[in-house]
Amino acid sequence: MMPTDALQRLQGAFLAFLFFYPMLMAWAWMAGGLVHALWFERGHTHGVDPLADLAERPLVSVLIPCFNESSNVQHVIGQLLATEYPHVEVIAINDGSSDDTGPQLDALARRHTRLRVLHHARNQGKAVALNTGTLLARSEFLMCIDGDALLNPDAIGWLLRHLLDDPLTGAVTGNPRIRTRSTLLGRMQVGEFSSTIGLIKRTQQLLGSLFTVSGVITLFRRSAVLQAGLWSTDVLTEDIDMTWRLQLRGWRVRFEPRALCWILMPETLGGLYKQRQRWATGGMQTMMRYGPVALHPRHWRLWPVMAEYLTSVVWAYGVLFTLAGSIALALWPGHQPGPQLTSSAGLLLALTCLLQLLVSLLVDRRYDQHLLRYYAWTLWYPLAFWLINLLTTTWALPQALKRARGMRATWTSPDRGFTRDN
Repeated sequence: MMPTDALQRLQGAFLAFLFFYPMLMAWAWMAGGLVHALWFERGHTHGVDPLADLAERPLVSVLIPCFNESSNVQHVIGQLLATEYPHVEVIAINDGSSDDTGPQLDALARRHTRLRVLHHARNQGKAVALNTGTLLARSEFLMCIDGDALLNPDAIGWLLRHLLDDPLTGAVTGNPRIRTRSTLLGRMQVGEFSSTIGLIKRTQQLLGSLFTVSGVITLFRRSAVLQAGLWSTDVLTEDIDMTWRLQLRGWRVRFEPRALCWILMPETLGGLYKQRQRWATGGMQTMMRYGPVALHPRHWRLWPVMAEYLTSVVWAYGVLFTLAGSIALALWPGHQPGPQLTSSAGLLLALTCLLQLLVSLLVDRRYDQHLLRYYAWTLWYPLAFWLINLLTTTWALPQALKRARGMRATWTSPDRGFTRDN
């Protein structure tokens, strides 16, 4: 039996890991985000025409999977057809919608010659819709957006330059910005998208690989998608899956923060949890499927991303079991408390989180000018989102194990909140 002092040292070391891991990652993301912003994002974005730097302007096929998007398709396609990029075809895939999405799309197609509409008889999932559009697209470049995403007029130009400059780049993802800011939960996500998604993608790009592109705004090279075998129809996050399949085949995946897309996000706890649970389960499916392959030395660029993901899973389970164990032991008669963190340590972690939020908003402010007004609302972010991430991450493993390979992945989008002027 392990001596008491050795057991306490082990408990202390584990407690230190639970404390220092999120703090160290926060500092790593801040450093990576600042380096990327200062090195690659210097200068002014407003007034700069990305089309001026393009050596050519080939046709771009824009794929829009739509499932029950009757309240969004008019606005989304209208915004898309107003793009500054001159050569686009738009392919809207009505994936078995039960509302009037189909008739609205048909009416739009009669008015706009650049719009083609495809109809699925029943809902088959986003991946199937993307595969259908990919096979029928006339271009080598596939712009994929969601049925509720508003693309900035210059976004295609910013993304396309990477694919034209580097033939080994298979995909370039943009910078999704939240337009649902009418509630506390919506405003908190404004900070989350900058402090986690924005800083993490910048840091990962410096390391040479991304964990995932953003499914709401990514420009793909069609030949790379075909080489990867098209989108997987049995994973809950087809964007994470495709990102890993491309990188495992030697394609580069890039992040372009100047390519903006305005999206709707849940503004209820139930809707947010449902969305994040799908994201977490899909990420776990991807790791279970491609993690062993990624261990080969030729895929060494993926190792930091994979190591961070697996460590975060261990951390989540560690926090969950520590909390459960602490509660159980506190109820045990005569229990002597073990090693504990000081209040100053907790304060240091909280200040680090707030600094991370501030840095992220400052970095993204050049693209979303009014971000700093939401800083006060994001102060609640660590408590709410750490709890949600803890629950979804630990539940993702049993959920991923339960899903049979080949089981068609379909879902209904959760509530998307309410938009208002920024």
